[in-house]
Amino acid sequence: MAQPDPALPYLLDDQIGFVLRRVTQRHLAIFSDRIPEVTTTQFAVLARLSQLGPLSQNLLGRETAMDAATIKGVVDRLVRLGHVATSPDPQDRRRLTVALTATGAALFARLKAVALMVSDETLGPLSAEERGLLHGLLLRLT
Repeated sequence: MAQPDPALPYLLDDQIGFVLRRVTQRHLAIFSDRIPEVTTTQFAVLARLSQLGPLSQNLLGRETAMDAATIKGVVDRLVRLGHVATSPDPQDRRRLTVALTATGAALFARLKAVALMVSDETLGPLSAEERGLLHGLLLRLT
């Protein structure tokens, strides 16, 4: 890969991290306006548990791209809200298993159509072809 020319000006608006942060801020604003009940990270946990079933807290963190401290805080808040329950893993009592409660499952079922609309609104300025291209390109960067 070629090194950037140090003589070129640094224009913040041309930096991918800055642009991604602005897009993320826009998406988070749309999400919080449409889904005030939970945060985006809490919703990600509900979605992944709905998709995969009960998971160890460690695996749940990996499945939702959260570090150990972050997933612990998110799970603790969801437990307090009654949306998930934790229990010791029967095979390894040191491991904590996280599962949706009936309340959490009902909340996710009620909100998933709204969450799809949030994604659609976030991508609103793009055509269907552009949406697919953007998604594919972003996946290549992960």
